[in-house]
Amino acid sequence: MPNYLSHTADEREKMLNKIGVSSLAELFDVVPKEMLKKNPPNIPAGKSELAVRREMEKIAGMNRVFPAIFRGAGAYHHYIPAIVKSVANKEEFLTAYTPYQPEISQGLLQSIFEYQTMISELCGMDVSNASVYDGATAAAEAVAMCRERRRNTVLVSATINPETMQTIKTYCFGSGAELIVVPEKGGNGTEDSAGAGGEGETDLDALKALLNETSACVYMQQPNYYGVIENADAMCNIAREKGAKFIMGVHPIYCALYKTPGEVGADIAVGEGQPLGIPLSFGGPYLGFMTAKTEMTRKLPGRIVGQTTDTRGQRAFVLTLQAREQHIRREKASSNVCTNEANCALTAGVFMATLGSSGMKKMALHCASKAKYLADELCKIKGFTLKYDKPFFNEFLTTCPNVEKTLALLEEHDILGGLPVNGGILWCATEMNTREQIDKLVSVLS
Repeated sequence: MPNYLSHTADEREKMLNKIGVSSLAELFDVVPKEMLKKNPPNIPAGKSELAVRREMEKIAGMNRVFPAIFRGAGAYHHYIPAIVKSVANKEEFLTAYTPYQPEISQGLLQSIFEYQTMISELCGMDVSNASVYDGATAAAEAVAMCRERRRNTVLVSATINPETMQTIKTYCFGSGAELIVVPEKGGNGTEDSAGAGGEGETDLDALKALLNETSACVYMQQPNYYGVIENADAMCNIAREKGAKFIMGVHPIYCALYKTPGEVGADIAVGEGQPLGIPLSFGGPYLGFMTAKTEMTRKLPGRIVGQTTDTRGQRAFVLTLQAREQHIRREKASSNVCTNEANCALTAGVFMATLGSSGMKKMALHCASKAKYLADELCKIKGFTLKYDKPFFNEFLTTCPNVEKTLALLEEHDILGGLPVNGGILWCATEMNTREQIDKLVSVLS
């Protein structure tokens, strides 16, 4: 990374002389003395390259890497073609920041524009921003987009990812919006009961009863946290009848095979873009994608790159919109998103371009068919049954006689089992799971 080499001692001295300061200590003289460290940090002496490599390999060896993964719940194991990393790791993309100067940032601006175009097409929506931090943030930002002076109540399905729920709650608390949880059908009406004794999908009758003239929006997840494909069309129609906006949180690979949010009629579609070429890692960085209908464009947070022509009539790219709190009066800002996951968005764009629409559909078909095969085989084992006899995409919830023992047994055979959820296991299958892996898992449990 030659662009990030530190300044030389001579360069630092010239800069200090230019501003009339004799030393770095004098430059930071305004910092209270009690805040300064009196002794230098206890950093050990440097080691050779070989010694450092051995040390790092020793630490890395402590990680448990599973060759077979059957867990999802928001982070998914997909194949990433080599060209994706090759393009996304180019130095001109890694070192570039926000392209404020379009005349010298055409390549980066175009990469964002292409990402926006492809994610909009994938979701069946009109416009996309240049991404936000992660899927949960995207959901919370979408909710904030819908709030108005007379409509300040947010309705959220109890069957969404709990981490997304917590993020939306935090946003609503900070902005003074009222959040109402729409219960799971057949549940006891509380958020914590979701997946425990209900039917695994949103209670539409409860949604109708909770909506009124103060409702700003309805947020649901498709497929939901338990893998169930919800009746999004019905939920959208119910929201429309009360004048509320309808937001869908979607799995991006799901959109390649099933009805898109645009076809459903959603006003906003958001989600976690990690399945689009971003590897599994401990906490990210991930990618929150946000798409919307044309009439919601000016409420989208962050940046939108547009296409235009330059003075010579040639194709050119610019920052069309950048609705940020630093550009408008603070009290009028609906979002404080100050940056975007540019390299993750670039990665997702390269991934979608590499697979194309047919490749995305094939990947989705693999996920759906392998999940179906896994579910059928698991349910042949005593004590394992589908908790919800409803359509699912690549995840499903089963009962389990002993969750802890089951997952521990699978780990002994280098298999990462599903996620423990309310006394059962939430399983996931993708194109990465071979038939041999599935058969081995079933054999071990049998």
